[in-house]
Amino acid sequence: MNEIAKPHLRPFDPRFSCGPTRKHPGWSLDQLSNAALGRSHRSALAVSKLREAIDRTMALLEVPEGFRGAILGGSDTGAMEAAIWSLLGERPVDVFAWDTFGARWLKDVRDELKLKDANVYEAKGGLTPDFSRARRNADIVFTWNATAAGAMIPDTDWIPDDREGLTLVDATSAAFALELDWSKIDVLTFSWQKAMGGEAQHGMIILSPRAIERLKTHTPSWPIPRMMQLKNADGLNEGLFEGKTLNTVSLLSTEDYLLSLKWAAKEGGLAALIARTRKNYATLSNWVAATDWIDFLVEDTASRSPVSVTLKFAAPDVTAMSQEDQWAITRRMASLLDRENAALDVAPHVSGVAGLRIWCGPTIEADDIAALGPWLDWAYAEARREA
Repeated sequence: MNEIAKPHLRPFDPRFSCGPTRKHPGWSLDQLSNAALGRSHRSALAVSKLREAIDRTMALLEVPEGFRGAILGGSDTGAMEAAIWSLLGERPVDVFAWDTFGARWLKDVRDELKLKDANVYEAKGGLTPDFSRARRNADIVFTWNATAAGAMIPDTDWIPDDREGLTLVDATSAAFALELDWSKIDVLTFSWQKAMGGEAQHGMIILSPRAIERLKTHTPSWPIPRMMQLKNADGLNEGLFEGKTLNTVSLLSTEDYLLSLKWAAKEGGLAALIARTRKNYATLSNWVAATDWIDFLVEDTASRSPVSVTLKFAAPDVTAMSQEDQWAITRRMASLLDRENAALDVAPHVSGVAGLRIWCGPTIEADDIAALGPWLDWAYAEARREA
């Protein structure tokens, strides 16, 4: 390929990782000085901060009255597995998976819990399963926005309004970035490290009244590890919803998450966060439309994530290559961009298709997305010349 001149303008912040993601605009380490460091997570001060994190989360996500939230360990994975292990077993189960993370919930249901009446629907390569197969009498397990695949549910019409089962939703890269239909949600989990730019290892779970009733009345036939127990000897573990936790949490990370929640409120709340995400995605889409060597992995626009955007190579001579050779181009591009401090962590998930993956969540600035495009063009040309 012909040599392309190195762009003059770099993104102000080159971090485009899909998790942990970039901190919100205006963030600084000095702002964490009020953290309850050196204090027990059971102290009144610490519990008040954890409760504040729960309350601000519920308000920002516009969660309906009657739902309850808690902080758990193990990031979104810990929260989702706590829901799966604690709530399933009473009804048939339908699991929909189309990336490496959704496949984890599938394995829990099929291989670990070994539920007998469990239907599994899978898809790969930027596609989504046939959601119309969901049964009204079954519990439904799915990911709202599959971070690794860059594909999301097209809508919630496929979830029965009169469903008898519960919906268990992994929304770790959807919460705060996409509109959520709470009428179709019974359990929602996410982590601080995605849309809000927080730190890892802390997960959150939000339960509907129907899910809470299931917890109270249903006891699984299998033992539940301590870190997943939403019930105790007295029944529902009420302390979890008041700011208490199953294990020691990072109060520094809690303070950092509170900062992001306060920033989001000042920005204009949930509508403003969604608008920022859409603007970032539109900016990236304009570059993709004008670029002949790249295209969206997810062809169906209704199922294409505007948050964790996955891109595939489109030049005919590259698409004719093996995935191994295409990944070699991806790795060369990532190395060049890293060296120039122009774009960090833009390679896809290792389980995905070769190409690029760009985070467009609400903590990203559209101006940085605009400045990113020319650098991707440059890195692609350089990687092809070196091949």
